[in-house]
Amino acid sequence: TYKVQLEVVDNRTAAENGPSAAAELVNKGVSIVLGSYGSGVSIAASDTFKQAGIPAIGVTCTNPNVTIGNSHYFRICYTDPFQGTVLANYASELGAKKAYCLGENGNEYDQGLITYFKQAFEKAGGTVVTDSFPKDNSDFSSYLNKAKDQGCDVFFAPVSIAYSTQLVSQAASLNIGIPFLGSDTWDDNMVLQAAK
Repeated sequence: TYKVQLEVVDNRTAAENGPSAAAELVNKGVSIVLGSYGSGVSIAASDTFKQAGIPAIGVTCTNPNVTIGNSHYFRICYTDPFQGTVLANYASELGAKKAYCLGENGNEYDQGLITYFKQAFEKAGGTVVTDSFPKDNSDFSSYLNKAKDQGCDVFFAPVSIAYSTQLVSQAASLNIGIPFLGSDTWDDNMVLQAAK
């Protein structure tokens, strides 16, 4: 029988809050850490846990840099190179020859997955058109029309839930008609609601 006490600290899913949130957990005397949501925050907090000798388990940290070279950080999910390759292979299985990839400008998660997708899709003989949108963008019509006008067979957008719902809704209203692929961030009922 074990007595488990849960200590919760909110880093607001922001990398700049990672070290202070980690330090707060260390000061509370935790024996193990579960989290954080998001690779960037986990990477930012990593050294604090390492110095304290506290193991951490990333639940949704898909960036390989969370665990590479770290004997104290573990993960229970897949990595972005695997995820990008699987999605590229799936696009090929759909018969896609040309893919449009869209991510938020400067977002390491989006851009990293696009890189892995692009490498695998091109290796399979496909061509890729990549594009980026500015933070807090809400009008995706130019990107959606560009994908359609350039004859893309599939639209890959490893973006946040908020952006994905906007993309799906706007694609429907513009009658884009291209299959959409998302990453693990699309695993939310809000995306399904937007698709309806």
